[in-house]
Amino acid sequence: QVQLVESGGGLVQPGGSLRLSCAASGTVFRIYTTDWYRQAPGKQRELVASFTTGGRTNYADSVRGRFTISRDNAENTVYLQMNSLKPEDTGVYTCAAHDRVGLWIGVGVRGTQVTVSS
Repeated sequence: QVQLVESGGGLVQPGGSLRLSCAASGTVFRIYTTDWYRQAPGKQRELVASFTTGGRTNYADSVRGRFTISRDNAENTVYLQMNSLKPEDTGVYTCAAHDRVGLWIGVGVRGTQVTVSS
């Protein structure tokens, strides 16, 4: 099993930046893809970005060009650098890990709140 812990959220003004972290422990060698999701009040959960072993990345259209997902293998941590933040980026951000065949092997235990407001 993989344990994931998110951190780095906070309150930021529009146009600001935050960097989220998703720290993994346990059987981390099984992780093939790590996703960042977000959920705003009253809205469905949205897949924001994914990082796949080998360096392939994917982004939702709403964040492409503003967010960057990366992984530090030495730290077993996936980062989400968020720039040019907008109020619609507000939500609880959660990370999740999948193995090579797409099975969920870990979900973040607490999420991290991002609030973009002036």
